[in-house]
Amino acid sequence: MNTFLLMRWPSARAAWLLAAIVGSLAGCSMSPRQQTPWPEAKPGPQAGPMPSVITQAQSRWVPVPWSHITGLDNDDLQEAWPAWQQSCLRPAPAWKTLCPEVSQLANASAAAQRQWLRQKLQAYRVESLDQRSEGLLTSYYEPVLNASRQPRAGYNVPLYAPPASLAQRKPWYTRQEMETTSAARAALRGKELVYLADPVDAMVLHIQGSGLVNLTEPDGRQRLVRMAYAGTNEQPYKSIGRWLLDQGLIRDASWPGIKDWIARNPSRVNELLWQNPRVVFFKEEALPPGITPPGPKGAQGVPLTAGRSIAVDRSSIPYGTPVWLRSQGPVTSLDKLVLAQDTGTAIVGAVRADYYAGSGAAAGELAGRMKQPLQLWVLWPK
Repeated sequence: MNTFLLMRWPSARAAWLLAAIVGSLAGCSMSPRQQTPWPEAKPGPQAGPMPSVITQAQSRWVPVPWSHITGLDNDDLQEAWPAWQQSCLRPAPAWKTLCPEVSQLANASAAAQRQWLRQKLQAYRVESLDQRSEGLLTSYYEPVLNASRQPRAGYNVPLYAPPASLAQRKPWYTRQEMETTSAARAALRGKELVYLADPVDAMVLHIQGSGLVNLTEPDGRQRLVRMAYAGTNEQPYKSIGRWLLDQGLIRDASWPGIKDWIARNPSRVNELLWQNPRVVFFKEEALPPGITPPGPKGAQGVPLTAGRSIAVDRSSIPYGTPVWLRSQGPVTSLDKLVLAQDTGTAIVGAVRADYYAGSGAAAGELAGRMKQPLQLWVLWPK
C-alpha cells in the first residue's frame, strides 16, 4: 500500500500526506529477482533433527536453526507481546495450546520470552514455491483527518456507509459512476457518514482502509471517531501514480512529482482520481474520550499494533502467526518480531508484507516512502 494516489494535493498542511501517497499509488512493485539477496546466516548448533519443510498454498516454510534469527537478542520482545496477546484472542487451532503461555509471559523479561521462543517454537524461512526467499516490504498507516458531520463550506466530499444495493450488483458502480450517474447517486443518498475537505484525502482512506477523523458535529461539538472498513464496490484497484507514469505525464511517481503535477493541472484532478475505480465504504466506530485509541482492526479481527502488525498473503502465512521480519533499505532497518494480522489486495506472494506504521503524520511519512527488500521467518509450534 504505497505511492501518490494516497495523499492530498499541494498545501503546507498536506506535505506529509503527499509523501505517504507516493508508495501506495505508484504501484511499481519490486521484482524479487531484482533485489539484493541477504547474506545467509551460518547455522549454529541444533538440538535434534530438523523438521520437514511445510508447504502452504503459496509458500514453502524451510526449517532453520535459531541462529538464523540474528536479531533475536536485540529486539525488545516486550513491545511485541501485546500484539501477540491480541492474536491470541482469536487463536488459530495450532495456537490454542500455547496461547495461555503467551499470556502468562506478558509481564516476563525479554530474556524469559526469548528462552520460551527457542524452547517451544521452530523457525521456518519463508520461500516462494520456486524457492525464492527475498521479497518486498511496503507499509501502511491510519490517516488522521478533519471532517464535518454535515456538508458546509470547505467540506463537501462524503464518505459513505455501504448502500443497500451493494450485494445485489457486483461489481458495484465505479468511482466515476458514483459521482456522475443518477442511479448511483440515488443509491448513496442518506448513506453519507461525514464530509471531508479534500477528495484526495478521501482516496487516502479508501486505500488505507480506515482512518481517524476529528469530527465537528452540527452543534459545534468535536470528537474523535474512526471510519472503519465496511466493504468495497468490488472494483479493481488501479494506481493513479502508475497511470501518470504510463501517460508520460511524470517521470517518476514520487510525492513531489505527483504533487507538482496536481498543482499544474487542477482541472484534471477528477480525471486522475477516476483512474482508480475502487471505493471503500465505512462504518463509524466511537472511541473512548481522553485516551490513545487502539489501532484499527485488521483482517484477523483484532486491533493492529503500530510497528508490530503486518499484512500478509493469507495463502502464504495464516493470520495470528508470529513472524520474524528482516528488512534493510533506504527508509529504515528492521529486524524484529511481528504478528500477521491483516491482508490487502496488493499483498500477494510468499515473501510479501505490509508493515503497519501506526496513525498520523509521522506514520504516513514512513508508509509513503517504504519499499525495500524483505525476508520473513514464521515461528511455529514444535
